[in-house]
Amino acid sequence: MASTTINRWLRPEVYPLFAAVGVAVGICGMQLIRNICTNPEVRVTKENRAAGVLDNFSEGEKYAEHALRKFVRNKSPEIMPSINGFFSDPK
Repeated sequence: MASTTINRWLRPEVYPLFAAVGVAVGICGMQLIRNICTNPEVRVTKENRAAGVLDNFSEGEKYAEHALRKFVRNKSPEIMPSINGFFSDPK
């Protein structure tokens, strides 16, 4: 019985599905770890939860202005600028 189940799901046609689900689970896991570890509004320990609401704007700005956002801030919002230029340039 287990052999037929493995043969049914482990075929080359199913590999892209496994890859897509694996990437989605990885992104969700990364965001979960990022929020637990670095989000200033998430408090895991009892001592931090007892502090209540903190007005710590510098920590919140550090969380919101992460390295990826700083990197793409001054970039063009095009995925392939050379191809976009080729098809949209009237020359």
